[in-house]
Amino acid sequence: MSNLEARTLAFVPQAPDHSDMTGAHRGNHSAHHIMPASVRAALGPTNTGKTHYALTRMMAHSSGIIGFPLRLLARENYERLVKAKGERSVALITGEEKIVPPGARWFACTVEAMPLDRKAEFVAVDEIQLASDPDRGHIFTDRLLHARGTVETLFLGAETIRPLLQKLVPGIEIDTRTRLSSLVSTGPTKLSRLPPRSAIVAFSMAEVYALAEVIRRRRGGCAVIMGQLSPRTRNAQVELYQNREVDYLVATDAIGMGLNMDVDHVALAQLSKFDGTSPRPLFPQEIAQIAGRAGRGMKDGTFGTTADCPPMSAATIEAVEQHRFDPIQRLYWRNHELDFTNPRALLASLTVAPPFRGLTAGRVASDVTTLESLVLDPEIREVAKGRRATSLLWEVCQIPDFRKLGDDSHTRLCARLFLHILKEGAVPANWMEGHIKGFARVDGDIDTLMHRLTGVRVCSYVAARTEWSRHSATWQQRAREVEDLLSDALHERLTARFVDRRATSLLRRLDAETDRNILSAVTTDGDVIVEGHSIGKIRGFALQADTTGGPDHQIIMRAGRKALLQEIPRRVRLFQEAPDSALSLDTETGLLSWEGIALGKLIAGKTFLQPAIRLFSGEFADTNQRNQVENRLLRYVRTMIERDMAILFKAEQAVTNQPDLRGIVHRLHEDGGITSLLSTDRMLPQQAKRSLRKIGVEVGRFAIFFPALLRPRPLGLMTLLTQLRLGESLTIPAPGRVSLPWDLVAGVPGWLQAGQTGIRLDIAERSVAELEHLTRKKDHPAPSGLASRFGVKTDMVPGILTALGIAHHPPSAASPSHAGPPAPLMILSDRRTRAGRRRPKASGQRTSRPTAVRQDSPFAALAILRERSTP
Repeated sequence: MSNLEARTLAFVPQAPDHSDMTGAHRGNHSAHHIMPASVRAALGPTNTGKTHYALTRMMAHSSGIIGFPLRLLARENYERLVKAKGERSVALITGEEKIVPPGARWFACTVEAMPLDRKAEFVAVDEIQLASDPDRGHIFTDRLLHARGTVETLFLGAETIRPLLQKLVPGIEIDTRTRLSSLVSTGPTKLSRLPPRSAIVAFSMAEVYALAEVIRRRRGGCAVIMGQLSPRTRNAQVELYQNREVDYLVATDAIGMGLNMDVDHVALAQLSKFDGTSPRPLFPQEIAQIAGRAGRGMKDGTFGTTADCPPMSAATIEAVEQHRFDPIQRLYWRNHELDFTNPRALLASLTVAPPFRGLTAGRVASDVTTLESLVLDPEIREVAKGRRATSLLWEVCQIPDFRKLGDDSHTRLCARLFLHILKEGAVPANWMEGHIKGFARVDGDIDTLMHRLTGVRVCSYVAARTEWSRHSATWQQRAREVEDLLSDALHERLTARFVDRRATSLLRRLDAETDRNILSAVTTDGDVIVEGHSIGKIRGFALQADTTGGPDHQIIMRAGRKALLQEIPRRVRLFQEAPDSALSLDTETGLLSWEGIALGKLIAGKTFLQPAIRLFSGEFADTNQRNQVENRLLRYVRTMIERDMAILFKAEQAVTNQPDLRGIVHRLHEDGGITSLLSTDRMLPQQAKRSLRKIGVEVGRFAIFFPALLRPRPLGLMTLLTQLRLGESLTIPAPGRVSLPWDLVAGVPGWLQAGQTGIRLDIAERSVAELEHLTRKKDHPAPSGLASRFGVKTDMVPGILTALGIAHHPPSAASPSHAGPPAPLMILSDRRTRAGRRRPKASGQRTSRPTAVRQDSPFAALAILRERSTP
């Protein structure tokens, strides 16, 4: 071994035992001694029990330190150690947390925070293969080369690092461990078909949120795990999943680093990730690390892809299932023997080339970038002189940039802290108070709370450096309180957004094997209760869920239908027994309602007076229930038609024995009370007209009709039936109106077109009859109230008379050459002129709709002959 290699692999001696752990950790040492003989590695895929083995080995020694790649993992295993050894004997050290009881013997740490200046019989590093990570790899490589226990050293990781371990740590004993359960690919699976106890993995917050929304919508809810979460929030979310309040977990690849949960299936939503500089495909070993979270202990697991992710290649699947991957070719390294003479010397020592092959320089880390920026600051350069100031500057530059705002705010923060500590000896209390207090707010959305949490993490990191503050313990406590406050609020926001407890509870209870045991009820107010959850209301015979097409609509509807199995038959019975007063028909829309709840709508039927019903969807168990409701509505409509149009039905009965009138009444019945005049109708004898008038039928000059049906209530029903027949929307004129623009009343029964004006039929018939009576012998001036009778302006009267076929002479203006008043509007007695004019047709008349006669009617042939014979 060369001198350079010997120096690199030398073991750093431990500093005296500082049980109170005051003072910053400094990983720079000058003296060395020979590496202990017991250096071992436990290598293998996930679910081989490596972490459990390491903790067991550590607790078998009188003291130990174990480093984990994530703060969340350190916290999780700290809690495991506390349960085994008690709070007084176990310490937790991460960048933001430092819990070090005076008698602590076993330490759970993040790899960066391992106290290497403290002697311990046992030292272990988890996920040692992360030494190949270009961002953090140099930390793991440093621990691989220099972290040693006085009795035993253990490295845990993947089999891919074996060749480099053997090269960098000669004589290392390697224990190869096999997975306790199998891991099998199931290929692509739709999100809606993922099995319960699945973890869906993505590589960005936006994608995690999007997937979580879909899972909530289709499966009731999910827990969310991201590396940015605080341990408290992460634990609360994991508890949601572990307690089976939700069956799905959406996470980033943070779950791949040893977070142990009851996961049966891992589904990757992406096969690429952004590695800090650019997107790249996932390596097979990375996929295996993540997929390995499925199946714990002796329980087998499955993996695959989901959402829009393409299927994995056959080679990748085989590699993951067989745990065969290419070995790591290089580890990332950064010099740990730093020169603190001055900042420039420090920078130069940080960029020293790796000592031998197999090691390479990683990406420029944020601490080096911050140092480079501060060295350019004249104020910093002025005071950062000598070993003490340079060492302090480097320690401040190592404050993690948790916020990642993308500007120079982190550099400015480090500069202020450095100047405060250097000049004042500590971070000012008002600085700590102001920053911590500024983050102690729980308003805002998920992203806002996560941003505040990153700010508090910076405060926690600063407070954890006991030599930087005169009241370090106080500030650590304050920062922890604010972090807990924000963590609880964040957990509530995540749960509110991505978990529907009602839906998940109902989904489980609605499994086929428990359907018969479901508890449900309908309150007197119509609230539908299932398993103690209000899921909506029953309105009429339809269930109105709290959500319509939203996140849990299908689940709610499924639960509601179970609850209504007994309620719907009861409501059908009540509806059949309900009086007509409980029902209503909206003559504008055709809606049929029961106690204000719309049940259906009228549609065109076999005849004008026999409409059909389109029943709205309901929770009917069978066709029989639906038919009972529909028949009750039809009885109500038939009763209403017979009541409002009673005169029409009475007339039909009155002419039973009068063949000469039956045809006219039948036409009226078929056309809904108003029918057009035929040539034969004009030749009816006066006796027949008097007989028709006795039963309420008026044979007018424009139509044959029932004047009584032009009253508001029957006219509204006639208008509704007419629009059903025509398939057009008609507006019922306001009561009392006798004229309107024709385009507003076109098609409305009982209205007559007079040019651009619509005149009510009975008004037009009465007015024309009176005018003919006035002029039966000679011309006569128009009555003074004629415009008022028609409901129009005076200048419109001549045009209306022309349209109605009334011969007249328009009024003339006063002539200057003649004395006396101007000539008035004169109604002429020339019957031939009136008879020669084409009579207007009233709305609803038969001749205005020649295709209205049904082809299968016995009167179809007569109608054709009638039309041919009409002059």
